[in-house]
Amino acid sequence: MPNSLSWGQPSLTLEFSWDVDAPVTLVGATSKEVMLKTSNPMPVVEILTPGSGRIPASSRLAHTTLGQSLRYVSHKEIESPFGPALQVRMASGPMDVLLRLEMPYGVGAVRSTVTITNTSSADDVILQAVTSWSAGFGDAGPGTDPLTDWEVTSGVNDWLGEGRWDTRALRGPDFPRLAQELTGHNPRGSMSRVSTGSWSTGHHLPVAALHSASAGVAWAWQIEHNGAWRWEIGEDTAGGYLALSGPTERDSAWTKVLRPGESFASVPASVALGADLTDVMAALTAFRRAARRDHADNRNLPVVFNDYMNTLDGDPTTEKLLPLIHAAAAVGAEIFCIDAGWYDDTGFWWDGVGEWLPSTTRFPNGLGEVIAEIQKLGMVPGLWLEPEVIGLRSPVAERLPHEAFLSRHGERIVEHGRYHLDLRHPAAVNHLNEVVDRLVAEFGLGFFKFDYNIDPGSGTDVNADSPGDGLLCHNRAQLAWLDSVLDRHPDLVIENCSSGAMRMDFALLSRLAMQSTSDQQDFLKYPPIAASAPLSMLPEQAASWAYPQPGMSLEEVSFCLATGLLGRFYLSGYLNNMEEAQLGLVREAVRLAKELRVDLPSSHPFWPIGLPGWTDGWVSLGLSAPERDLVTVWNRNGETETHLSLPHLAGSPITISTIFPSALPEWTTAWNPDTATLTVRCQPGVSARILQITSTVEA
Repeated sequence: MPNSLSWGQPSLTLEFSWDVDAPVTLVGATSKEVMLKTSNPMPVVEILTPGSGRIPASSRLAHTTLGQSLRYVSHKEIESPFGPALQVRMASGPMDVLLRLEMPYGVGAVRSTVTITNTSSADDVILQAVTSWSAGFGDAGPGTDPLTDWEVTSGVNDWLGEGRWDTRALRGPDFPRLAQELTGHNPRGSMSRVSTGSWSTGHHLPVAALHSASAGVAWAWQIEHNGAWRWEIGEDTAGGYLALSGPTERDSAWTKVLRPGESFASVPASVALGADLTDVMAALTAFRRAARRDHADNRNLPVVFNDYMNTLDGDPTTEKLLPLIHAAAAVGAEIFCIDAGWYDDTGFWWDGVGEWLPSTTRFPNGLGEVIAEIQKLGMVPGLWLEPEVIGLRSPVAERLPHEAFLSRHGERIVEHGRYHLDLRHPAAVNHLNEVVDRLVAEFGLGFFKFDYNIDPGSGTDVNADSPGDGLLCHNRAQLAWLDSVLDRHPDLVIENCSSGAMRMDFALLSRLAMQSTSDQQDFLKYPPIAASAPLSMLPEQAASWAYPQPGMSLEEVSFCLATGLLGRFYLSGYLNNMEEAQLGLVREAVRLAKELRVDLPSSHPFWPIGLPGWTDGWVSLGLSAPERDLVTVWNRNGETETHLSLPHLAGSPITISTIFPSALPEWTTAWNPDTATLTVRCQPGVSARILQITSTVEA
């Protein structure tokens, strides 16, 4: 008779089963609206080593011999820092395997990590892949096809084209009908997405979802790592499965040798369960809030002005900054960040960065004069910094020891004119600590924009079992360094940036206050990026640039400003050269941003027109807050009508008001409560509006 365990809370309960001749498997899951059983129970941990392999042979994370051989030893329920936790101990040969699950109170999501310890007294264990999550995802409905009606929603990134999401059916080109049931063996292929270097979101995204409308079930997941990772969906004869991991030998040159007594912990992965895509993303959003580092900025959300985007473009001087500082203060900005170039005397700073001393030519009376003006006007000063790189021309490149840099085969890794610090080395950490502490002490900084514009590839072979092992240890050292910075400077607000959003993973976003969502400079191309950002991060972290310019029409200014308002308001543009009507819109947007920040930290996203396509004429993002819905609608093609789907308001009378902009022609709306459809009509031309929608009770 198999053994079973039910663990969790009303928001999410997981059911496990095992036997003396069978591994621990997830056999079911329930949430407030979902009850799921899986016909394809998979080992909850998969482990690949050179001496064990898979059955059958494949390139999958799944079906490892060691996964099948793991046997239950014990389990224990404990408390984690934010909720209940479960530890399941398993063993196979010389390996002790501990699965740890953590679940925030009241949240329908769970974080999973796996720790492997070599219990041998003499032999090494060589790891090539370790899953953090492995489970069947359930059947969509009756019938013989276990992938019926399942769809996957996933996204890709690129510089200037972040967060391009699509939804596709599993059954089709990715998973054709193979008639594997006639063979008695599982197929060998999979749908996999990977990151192979330190740009964790440089192409594929570590966040995705599986959902079935007929079953009323949705899974969503995020791999919480600032380096290499892999997620994988596969089909077996018994059903579909999902497997999540950090780096692997096949994808990212990762091999880890565990000597006797040594342990390895997998990267965290979190999984949410819900009834549909909106519901499961609400659960994942709630998990992110519960799991992130506590910081006053999480709630205060001050308005940031940054001088870079479509403005100074990395060429700040005292003469250029002072008018911008006065203009930013006049419209109500609360933080002023001086972006790239403040340390440069040459006019070409790219390969000279690393010392982080203020320029004397850009600021004849010193950078302190500019900083003092920011403070005098009541704003918090900030600076751009790219801490992990040292330019080839920088004196720091010779000052630090060779071992303080990522290298392979004895040669420092060079990418785009920069070396890359290895944050495992104390000299690298000491250098960065000196830089941050000096700048904070000297200038009273309260804000940093941390950028990251290179990817060193698979990693370093210095003091590592493999390049991927070296990179993983460096990635973890970077997180430890960030924690130490915030421990020393608890009020410091740090923006996460990486050539736009090439590293917008939750490992970093659990620590850092905000994420610039793109470097996209065409305001008409930004809406799909802004609308999809809450799939990858919290709405209140999503800093989509609002960069209105003096040459824009009032509708274009409003369009730019609307792009940033349902997120962390991030302002730029030549405000000092604007006409009064344009400035009036900017002031109105800043006032609204300060009003909306009351609701942002308790909201969750939805998409009234569906997830945005890159070239869609109409784009929309909604946030459901406790007392109201906030919806931004962008019209990029000049059409005059679109339809918003609001199923959560079906059958209810509603009140609709335009909360931005107030001075431009109002769009007309018509509500059909039976179909839960809001028809929106506007004048021709590019424009955007932010609507407030509340459900009303008839007298």
